[in-house]
Amino acid sequence: MSVTQQSLSQQAIDLENEYGAHNYHPLPVVLQRGEGVHVWDVEGKKYYDFLSAYSAVNQGHCHPKIVNAMHEQAKTLSLTSRAFYNDILGKYEKYASEYFNFDKLLPMNTGAEAVETALKICRRWAYEVKGIPENEADIVVCENNFHGRTTTIISFSNDPVARDNFGPYTKGFIKIEYDNLSALEKTLENNKNIAGFLVEPIQGEAGVYVPSEGYLEKAKALCEKHNVLFIADEVQTGIARTGRLLATCGNCNCENKDCSGTPEVKPDILILGKALSGGAYPVSAVLANDPIMKVITPGSHGSTFGGNPIAAAVAMAALEVVREERLAENAFALGKLFREKMNDYIETSTICKLVRGKGLLNAIVINDSEDGDTAWNICLRLRDNGLLAKPTHGNIIRFAPPLVMTEAQLLACVSIITETLKEFEK
Repeated sequence: MSVTQQSLSQQAIDLENEYGAHNYHPLPVVLQRGEGVHVWDVEGKKYYDFLSAYSAVNQGHCHPKIVNAMHEQAKTLSLTSRAFYNDILGKYEKYASEYFNFDKLLPMNTGAEAVETALKICRRWAYEVKGIPENEADIVVCENNFHGRTTTIISFSNDPVARDNFGPYTKGFIKIEYDNLSALEKTLENNKNIAGFLVEPIQGEAGVYVPSEGYLEKAKALCEKHNVLFIADEVQTGIARTGRLLATCGNCNCENKDCSGTPEVKPDILILGKALSGGAYPVSAVLANDPIMKVITPGSHGSTFGGNPIAAAVAMAALEVVREERLAENAFALGKLFREKMNDYIETSTICKLVRGKGLLNAIVINDSEDGDTAWNICLRLRDNGLLAKPTHGNIIRFAPPLVMTEAQLLACVSIITETLKEFEK
């Protein structure tokens, strides 16, 4: 690599460092182009993308169908706000509501916005329908959660990096241990003012923690018993990532893994984002049935860009791709293969302790402390070897490639990962 070429990457990094807020710590690679499962840096080097923009690019980079939908709509009508009707939002709301089997959809832009929206819906439902005294509703959340970084959301986070020096925090949340039914049951029994239970079906940012078999189903039953709304944050786990259309579908028997049958869990409120747009445009949504969604009235919630025509067109195309290309099925099969291959390697490894996940949302745990730099250094070597991934919580590396990946490509990536890990064996 020439000095001139090296400077292309460094120049981009230096510009961000000088003029951008330092709210991220990116892996030092400067990407310029993406297609399918691959991305290219400014020097032209090709990589496998094994992060998928935190599962926003499930349909692969720059999917032609999604890009074309965005392009055609942008040429026609891009934004009306919600002051007027437009000719595509209703079509999208109908399509997505029927796709996920809910009565109504409330469109927003980002995952954090959708979470905030779900919390507002839950609280208003608690006061107007359940009859909890105003300002006394509590929402149960799980420790080590990640639902975004707005002020309300960090109020119930236990991540000091996200929380420190951002108070005062928003009240009205009760934290319990994740994957602990007894804690949930005790909390619901001892507090009559609980409005909802907000949970990630798999805790992604915490290190891809998959709950015990039956946890979600039993948690939903407890919520029903106590007239508490079960709120599923599927911003990261939804849209085929875990080998099902939704992670809350559980071990359903649907032939196409599309949740067309009876899911193990039907959330009262479903939160979607990221791959709802195929990574092409910010789109998020909250879905619920009429008895819950009817509490939202004109002026009580909104967004200038939420439900804009481009977002509507993009989201429909993104969901069509998932169904047409059977991405949930592919994620299920390739995820099983990935974990099998990684477990084969781990049997004799001293650097990698375990692999866990579901579908193509997986993580390996590195034999180091959370404060160590081994996982980061492994990711730097993976980059050098043509694969991009990122650590979480210091000693965990998350692997989440686009769901359009082929078996041959996955096996090539497994080879890159295992050969890289061998360089760090003790």
